Amino acid sequence: MSLALAGCAGYRLGPTNGDAPGGRTVQVIPLTNKTIEPRLGDSVTAALRKELQRDGTFRLATHDSGDIVVSGNVTEFRRRELSFLPNDIITVQDYRLTMTVQVTAREAATGRVLFDKPVTGYTLIRVGSDLVSVERQALPLLATDVAKQVTSLLADGAW
Repeated sequence: MSLALAGCAGYRLGPTNGDAPGGRTVQVIPLTNKTIEPRLGDSVTAALRKELQRDGTFRLATHDSGDIVVSGNVTEFRRRELSFLPNDIITVQDYRLTMTVQVTAREAATGRVLFDKPVTGYTLIRVGSDLVSVERQALPLLATDVAKQVTSLLADGAW
């Protein structure tokens, strides 16, 4: 039994930046949507809050301001063709959806900017009979991809 545990000596549970789990709080300001695609800001905001709670590195500040304040703008939403129907080179079969969010994290007490950078997430969709419905169903996956990257920047960042 002790031999099996000896191999895990380098593995560490919790945050990788040296902080205690849940030792700091993060406040997520609702993201602004600068695209023509509706509801993107709301989706990313909800996904980011959920991902921060799931990760456990920080506590989510819901009533008061947090130690770290995260804000941002959804700046881009794109749909790019990946593949076409085998017998029809005009009809798209698969798309890659991408979303870019300009994210800013700053310390609430000092106002010091921890990072201010674009984060791009993506997901793939298979077109059925209704592209709008397929995109609407894929939106939570796209928002979660962006949220995971932002959470990783917060938890693992060397700021």
